[in-house]
Amino acid sequence: MMIDLEPVRRLYETCEPRHAAARKKFGRALTYAEKVLVTHLADLEGEDLVRGKTEARFYPDRVAMQDATAQMALLQFMLCGRERAAVPTTVHCDHLIRARVGASDDLKNSLNENDEVYQFLRTCSKKYGIGFWRPGAGIIHQVVLENYACPGCMMIGTDSHTPNAGGLGMVAIGVGGADAVDVMAGQTWSLRWPKLIGFHLTGKLSGWTSAKDVILKVAEILTVKGGTNAIVEYFGPGVASISCTGKATITNMGAEVGATTSIFPYDTRMSAYLRATARAELADLADRHAASLKADPDVEKDPKKFFDEVHEIDLSKLEPHVVGPHTPDLARPISRLAADVKKNGWPADFTAALIGSCTNSSYEDLSRAAHIARQGSKKGLKAKSAFLVTPGSEQIFETVKRDGQMAAFEQMGGNVLANACGPCIGQWDRPDMKSGTKNSIITSYNRNFKKRNDGNPETCAFIGSPELVTALAFAGTLTFNPLTDTLKAPDGTSVRFEPPTGDELPKNGFTCKDSGYEAPAESGAGVNVEIKSGSHRLAFLEPFDALDLIRDFDDLLILVKAQGKCTTDHISQAGPWLKFRGHLDKISDNMFLGAINAFGGAPGRGKNLLTGKTGESFPDIARSYKKQGHGWVVVGDENYGEGSSREHAAMEPRHLGCRAVIVKSFARIHETNLKKQGVLPLTLDRPADYDKFRETDRVSLRGLPGISPGKAVEISIRHEDGTTETVSSHHTLTAEQIDWFRAGSALSHFRNLNRPQ
Repeated sequence: MMIDLEPVRRLYETCEPRHAAARKKFGRALTYAEKVLVTHLADLEGEDLVRGKTEARFYPDRVAMQDATAQMALLQFMLCGRERAAVPTTVHCDHLIRARVGASDDLKNSLNENDEVYQFLRTCSKKYGIGFWRPGAGIIHQVVLENYACPGCMMIGTDSHTPNAGGLGMVAIGVGGADAVDVMAGQTWSLRWPKLIGFHLTGKLSGWTSAKDVILKVAEILTVKGGTNAIVEYFGPGVASISCTGKATITNMGAEVGATTSIFPYDTRMSAYLRATARAELADLADRHAASLKADPDVEKDPKKFFDEVHEIDLSKLEPHVVGPHTPDLARPISRLAADVKKNGWPADFTAALIGSCTNSSYEDLSRAAHIARQGSKKGLKAKSAFLVTPGSEQIFETVKRDGQMAAFEQMGGNVLANACGPCIGQWDRPDMKSGTKNSIITSYNRNFKKRNDGNPETCAFIGSPELVTALAFAGTLTFNPLTDTLKAPDGTSVRFEPPTGDELPKNGFTCKDSGYEAPAESGAGVNVEIKSGSHRLAFLEPFDALDLIRDFDDLLILVKAQGKCTTDHISQAGPWLKFRGHLDKISDNMFLGAINAFGGAPGRGKNLLTGKTGESFPDIARSYKKQGHGWVVVGDENYGEGSSREHAAMEPRHLGCRAVIVKSFARIHETNLKKQGVLPLTLDRPADYDKFRETDRVSLRGLPGISPGKAVEISIRHEDGTTETVSSHHTLTAEQIDWFRAGSALSHFRNLNRPQ
């Protein structure tokens, strides 16, 4: 067993007294999410807990980091002066492996290409008491679910899909690397006390409908920003019909609605999964404390008293869904897909079908998809497009290889990729499709923003369940509905698929010869962490300098006015840029390359206001401004910074001279990341004031010397013709976060506190 049971036992023993105190404080019963939160509060009695408004301080139980974000997090942690991480922490090498040929060759290539980074992560983990999962071991979220996820516990992870562990009853929250550093350094971690959105599930999943369809429906209901600063909690009789890994699929994709996290109550399906993954002692412990690991009975009786929003989904009536393209909340049942494709002129014949990923690579997922694969192959059908399969972990891969599911995929023409993120995060080296070529793909992944999967802005990415994607792979077209339509076999007969079935857990247990885990050294004193001089991949960090807040910020330039969707992918692209995640200056050359400027021009390019030259890249313009001592701002649209948790999207602007980001609204993680790095996040009081900002304006921020929690910041806009306009904005900085801002960043503040007097 990877986790130490003693801390869990101690936590469970404190649950009921803590819950009783919280019931007294709130004057009511508690939802399950509230139960987990209050057991981890630093000061239950002293905290002022107002949903969506006040900040609360927590002591999480665990930290998990993937290799792309871990580089910058560890570089920051090395500046803290600690000998070991204060809480159990792991690093998972899953993001840097590019999908090109197949699992074996791709893994070998990655080991060669990324050796310098892997050695840094390995030695840093060994030195600072951090568990290390080698390349090929699996995707962080699947590995965490199999080894570390624990009902009633709290984990933060440097990846936006960390909420995957909510499928095992855990409050698991995606954060930036600086937040992880706080927890690893033994500090409290701050979070806005979340709103609560309840989803009451009734009925039962059956036939073609799967857990994936539940979250696709949720995304349609809430949209990509409907869950911002909220926890989505599932309850009701329908919960029992969803497997533990199915629940994890749902909580994983809760990131797509902007939710802080998503969670299911502990039940027998979770207990069964714990036992199947060699954690029977934990299951026994959780079973004994089951009452503390679910909502109080009054919650289900009258949920509107406890949740800010309540939605109903009848699983018995839910149709299989497909979402996309370009956004995960553009949803419709499969029965309407063909009409939508025709109406919008999307390419009907798709070029690739992809299943697996951290979202849908469980034993059950792959078994149900393999059942469809066997039906088609038995009739002589083959995949009509590229068909790629991404196992979630080495344990999953070895088990489905033993039990025949992999053979079923290969027989229909499938290609098995490495146990890594690959095409899901843009690590798809795709020779068959030239960038700019309009085409469609369908996946069982979680994100489908433009350029997300293959770097091609013209790829229309649709998302469905693995079994639906597999059936469509045989057809090669989005106009095929496997629930009602037939395909023609080579012998001329008609083929109609039976609804998919598959075992929830392997009857013969999971198998894994080498998990890929490396334990840290008992003492890191003799372990050296080296970065080569002149390295293009890694560079030691220097804390950001304190900002001059004796006076206001005057005459700031506008670097970019982002129009429409501006995700962290738009701000700091992945794909080929992942190799520079440990080198802040080099990766800053990708800043805003995907952003659409409201002032026109190609994506990623704008006007240098000091030279008058147009068509320059935003990084080049920012470097020019920085060199000449000019600070600058970004103006953004709604839900600015949605998507991945990557803190590089905040660090790069800070590194190149950004002083503030002024938007209609923020995504939660990105707003926090900006605060951590010393960039002032401002939200316009009137979203329509976004239209007042012009390309050649000079922007001044008033009231900064006396900035305080809840105090408005006045924005003065001076136009090129000499006229001025004033707009109001607000911020959500706490007193502690204002200290970060004054010090230059949270890390700079932390170092100041620990510097010898």
